[in-house]
Amino acid sequence: MNKTTFADLGLSEQILEKISRKGFKNPTPIQAGVIPLLLNGDKDIIGQADTGTGKTAAFALPLLERLDAKLKKTQAIILAPTRELVMQVTKEIQSFALEKSPTVTVVYGGNPMRKEIAALQKKPNIVVGTPGRMQHHIRNKNLKLDNVKYFVLDEADEMLNFGFREEIEEILGMTPPQRRVLLFSATMPPSILKIVQKHLKNHDNVKVNQQETEANISQKFFCVQNHDKFEALCRVMENEETFYAIIFCRTKLDTDFIASKLAAKHFRAEAIHGDIEQAQREKILKRFKDRKINILVATDVAARGIDISELNFVVNYSLPENSEAYTHRIGRTGRAGNKGVAITFINRSEISRLRFIEKKQNMKIKKETLPSAKEIVAKKEKHLIERLERVLNNEDIKYLRPLAKKLIEEGKAENIIAALLQDAYRGDFDVENHRHIADSFSEPSFSNKRSNSRYPRRSNRSNRGKSNFSNRKKNFSRGRRR
Repeated sequence: MNKTTFADLGLSEQILEKISRKGFKNPTPIQAGVIPLLLNGDKDIIGQADTGTGKTAAFALPLLERLDAKLKKTQAIILAPTRELVMQVTKEIQSFALEKSPTVTVVYGGNPMRKEIAALQKKPNIVVGTPGRMQHHIRNKNLKLDNVKYFVLDEADEMLNFGFREEIEEILGMTPPQRRVLLFSATMPPSILKIVQKHLKNHDNVKVNQQETEANISQKFFCVQNHDKFEALCRVMENEETFYAIIFCRTKLDTDFIASKLAAKHFRAEAIHGDIEQAQREKILKRFKDRKINILVATDVAARGIDISELNFVVNYSLPENSEAYTHRIGRTGRAGNKGVAITFINRSEISRLRFIEKKQNMKIKKETLPSAKEIVAKKEKHLIERLERVLNNEDIKYLRPLAKKLIEEGKAENIIAALLQDAYRGDFDVENHRHIADSFSEPSFSNKRSNSRYPRRSNRSNRGKSNFSNRKKNFSRGRRR
């Protein structure tokens, strides 16, 4: 696969030139598998690969080749689970478009309806949207499916997790019988297999070995008590040279709480979730992509469609509900050939759930030990010295020298610097201010399960009762004998 080039896949010279300008050299495994089938075949296609493996280009490039831009009809429908992913897919398609390429428009909840209706009246060749909004336009006859040749389900497992099965099946049922269905998913749960059995008659399968996509992601977990979790998170971040990450939380309240606590400790973090207005979400995402903030605290829904190849960490602050969600979360890092780290925090009661995820994913998540308070303080000191050296060597500090002289006149230089550090960092460099975090890891076993059963106390009380009753009988007998 590594020796395959885009030219080997049957794409036109114009598209190849566009690909080259974007800096792409070799296709990813999913692209190498899907593109020739979509260009030259006539079967439906199921593409299974993790997020960040280039699935969008796998269907976008052939669609731009095969659709008739001169025909002012909608010829391709692309469904994605969230508005963020819809916009991401649309931008990717447009990035490959030529001067006379097929036209594309988007429809999703929260977008002005009038704007969408006006765009649909121009008969775009490709419509990308969320299932609910797409269904609305079809029912109101703003969008006609009579000429649809390709029906694409992107992140199909996530759409079903969000409860879009009815919408998907209704839209699929309204497309012409000769259309081709292209289903892309990171996982293949039973709910997807039912759609495959019902709507895909004759199809090709392209499955990327999960180990290939996970080779770039180092997976670790830390077992700590819930009240130590935030301190543990801070230690992990402070121990790294660069930390550009998404931190996943279970609820919207959790994201706000964690983001505000991180900001209070001078980390550049912001929260993103469904209650934040779309315009504000886009501003936060732009700040994140521009590295003005380096930590995004998000719910699963809000993080869908975030495609940043440079992310080097993903943190599961809360253990995801199932193995599919775990796959989607960790797929945010280790993208486009880059290396990434996936960190999961669990408490002792969640060990069995983590082992279940390992079993379902056929992989091993490595247990790690948190750095000590002494190690963290040493790292902070090292980083501070390095920052000061950069400032001394690269920045103009002449205007501060008069103030520095005045400060030195107040006392010994080391005392003045210590006072400045205390004012700026408070107790950050004091080992005593970093509390001990206990490792609460203990593998579940049969004996543990029995000792933690629902009825140990009742059993103990019963035994104690029998013992006391037996003792009373003995005493009574002794009394009679006396």
